[in-house]
Amino acid sequence: MNDIASTDQSRRKFLKGTLLAGAAALCAPLLAGCGGGSRTSPSDNNFPPATLEQKIAQMLLVGFRGTALDESNYIVRDIRTHRIGGVILFDRDAAVGTYGRNITSPAQLQALTASLRALSATPLFIAVDQEGGNVCRLKQSCGFPPTVSAYYLGTLNNPIITRICADSIATTLAENGFNMNFAPVLDLNINPLSPAIGKMERSFSADPAIVAAHARIFVETHDKNNVATCFKHFPGHGSATSDSHLGFVDVTDTWSDVELEPYRTLITEGNCRMVMTAHVFNRKIDPDLPATLSHPFITGLLREQLGFDGVVVTDDLQMKGLTQFFNYETIVEKSILAGVDIILVSNNLSYDPEVVPTTIGLVAGMVRSGRITEERIDNSYRRIMALKNRLAAGG
Repeated sequence: MNDIASTDQSRRKFLKGTLLAGAAALCAPLLAGCGGGSRTSPSDNNFPPATLEQKIAQMLLVGFRGTALDESNYIVRDIRTHRIGGVILFDRDAAVGTYGRNITSPAQLQALTASLRALSATPLFIAVDQEGGNVCRLKQSCGFPPTVSAYYLGTLNNPIITRICADSIATTLAENGFNMNFAPVLDLNINPLSPAIGKMERSFSADPAIVAAHARIFVETHDKNNVATCFKHFPGHGSATSDSHLGFVDVTDTWSDVELEPYRTLITEGNCRMVMTAHVFNRKIDPDLPATLSHPFITGLLREQLGFDGVVVTDDLQMKGLTQFFNYETIVEKSILAGVDIILVSNNLSYDPEVVPTTIGLVAGMVRSGRITEERIDNSYRRIMALKNRLAAGG
């Protein structure tokens, strides 16, 4: 009871001290239609020439250890030589259970992200999970602005407060060198006890209209700051009774079509920049494979039925929801064949400094042997570079 009271008090203080202080500055552009209107996407043809291996490298987004870079860090080689598409930063090293992996303070973080950008011959995705609340890599204890959870915002259901919170997150990310946020969560709060979603307060609501309304605000504020948003976890993790970080998750008996509604709404509006897959089984849609590895889910449901032709990124391929059933080569091959564009390897649940050259070699071999077509790689390269061009052009 004391913890709950303390949390409520912290939230009230947050609203009074941080949100309301920024309300006046944000309300004027809000009333003038800030964040609305159509945007012109850059040409899909403005891509640098690339070898097969370089196109595959653009499909890789990986994690690493270190708060500063030197030549001994494998990520320097992976960016400079292999030309990977992006990196993901964490405050906590899950494999060893300690904090200070990549993020310790604003000054340190800004220096690190500047060093990462300077290494890359092409624009580099620098990504983070900054949902707010319990999933927050840039923490107030390290000198970053406070945040609240999606559940709290959805419960208030006040668009002005959500816009202030989302703008604070987006501005903080841009100021600290990020151009990609793996947020907001579109999962519906169908099972409030779901260990990965409901219990963590990561869902705005069980109502798809409320979820779409608040997610749209996140997209608008992040677009304004040239930070790509990513909807997750497709096709829906909110009804699950277990956590795919830890093992098998089957939503066959709990999932329903209503969990697609926020995606359908925001894709139709043109407000979907990226989608992250979920490592969940639904045997009514694919009796053999989880969504991340499933052609019926990614190509059939997301691309063909919902009409999404943007970037699709896997959830972390090191999660036990995949690794307890499939080896790494199979995971990579099936995810690409399913229609995924970016392979996310956190190097946080386990640690493999050679994952980039290993993966490039595996996929290049699959192409040359005919297991994956080069056209499939080209389609992902087109989508990735189109998003990078959009960010470079200012949204």
